[in-house]
Amino acid sequence: MLKNTEVSLNSSTKAQPQESPAGAGALFFIQIFATLGFAVLYSTLVLYATKRLGFSEAQANATMGVFGAFNYGLHLFGGYLGGRFLSNRNLFVLGMVLQVIGCWVLSGESAEGLYWGLAMFLTGSGLNVTCINMMLTQRFAPDDHRREGAFLWNYAGMNLGFFIGFTGAGYFQLGEHYQALFLFATLGNAVAIVISLLRWKILADIDTPLLHVNPRQFRLRMLIGLAVLVALVPVIRVMLTHADFTGSFVIALGCLIFLLMCFITLRHRPHHERRRMTAYLLLAMGSLVFWMLYQLAPMGLMLFVEHNINLNVWGIRVAPQWVQNINTLVIVIGGPLLALGFNRLRQRGWRIDIPLQFAGSLFCIGLGMLVLPLGIMLAGGDGMVAFKWIFISYVLQSIGELLISPIGYAMIGKLAPARYQGVMMGCWMMVTGVASVLAGYVSALMPENSGSSALLTNPGYSHIFSLLGWGAAAVGLVMLFLMPLLRRLIQSAAPQAQARPAG
Repeated sequence: MLKNTEVSLNSSTKAQPQESPAGAGALFFIQIFATLGFAVLYSTLVLYATKRLGFSEAQANATMGVFGAFNYGLHLFGGYLGGRFLSNRNLFVLGMVLQVIGCWVLSGESAEGLYWGLAMFLTGSGLNVTCINMMLTQRFAPDDHRREGAFLWNYAGMNLGFFIGFTGAGYFQLGEHYQALFLFATLGNAVAIVISLLRWKILADIDTPLLHVNPRQFRLRMLIGLAVLVALVPVIRVMLTHADFTGSFVIALGCLIFLLMCFITLRHRPHHERRRMTAYLLLAMGSLVFWMLYQLAPMGLMLFVEHNINLNVWGIRVAPQWVQNINTLVIVIGGPLLALGFNRLRQRGWRIDIPLQFAGSLFCIGLGMLVLPLGIMLAGGDGMVAFKWIFISYVLQSIGELLISPIGYAMIGKLAPARYQGVMMGCWMMVTGVASVLAGYVSALMPENSGSSALLTNPGYSHIFSLLGWGAAAVGLVMLFLMPLLRRLIQSAAPQAQARPAG
């Protein structure tokens, strides 16, 4: 697995221009099973920590916040480590092995096992997400029109993995069979490894910095990469144990990076690029509010669903994790419909661009929060809220995600100067990590459900959801007011070279 067997170019990519290149199909199925394990932990961690390990809801939310911060924060580092030290193929498989071991450790159902299991799982999942994207994009030439279709299939595979993971997690959650649940996640990750090994040769890296070093440097880089991978596990384990400190550290780091980007932007030349970088910074601040509310799904919102929503729907007991499949279905079905609708509106002269979509996403997630106090107000005598209200909330949140998430990464290529694209992509990922920590803090402000009832906790939930909803709407209004400015900044054109007058 660690031999220098990477190839310079997959000839089948050019030989069969009308077909998917070799490896694209395998990566679709790998994506499904690689996502499955993450879906299980993402949707179950807070419930497992509170119901089985005896964590307080505040402790569980803080741990989940750090979990999200590391998962998103390590993505950029994964691209660097894979491309320059271990190869994307090797790092992906090693990361999946760590995920398998991590899920197996978690199945032991102990607090110590929780920290070590999460540390191993996070090291794997945080690093190997970028590896899949890099392996797929390398299958195509820069101008290959099939790239978009391949990534759409890969995105569909990811959502299918989430659907299977959420569904399985909910099934085991109903009986609180956590050991079986984590072994189920282990099986899914193991299948991803098996597929990778069966298609090992065609998944080789095609053009990375690691391929341009001599054999001695290659072996040295491999050893360094392995050492970094091993060292990350105890570091993350310690930081998980001190979730409060880690959360503060992540926020402080995010603020520092933002100030650094402001400084770089102020000093940057030429003028039109600086204006676009300014637009990027304003949009990033607005997106932080969206992602903070969105990341409540596996934290405070999950506990609200567990304790305050009537989960008996048409005689069927709905598991809390199954509620998150609403998001998956809206993304899969609504994505193409929204794209089609936007195309028709643009053909009729509507101006649907990045600033408008960002503002729209904030209004959608704000409404998603505001419908919950309405549902609480109309709750039954036992205080349990009808399932339709959480359904409506998740649909609105998912529409908001469709408005902001697909264009979030795409706008980097439009707004970032070539030499800063990597840095600005990393900052964009950092926004989601900081938002995850902030979501943990917001969840800690929600009522404590242990030893209480829906009637007693509903007023507290209603107050928090109202504040969040109106806050998101207010930021959406600010984005609307800033829209003319943002459009001018984004559309800044490079100055045309002036012709020298004759004579």
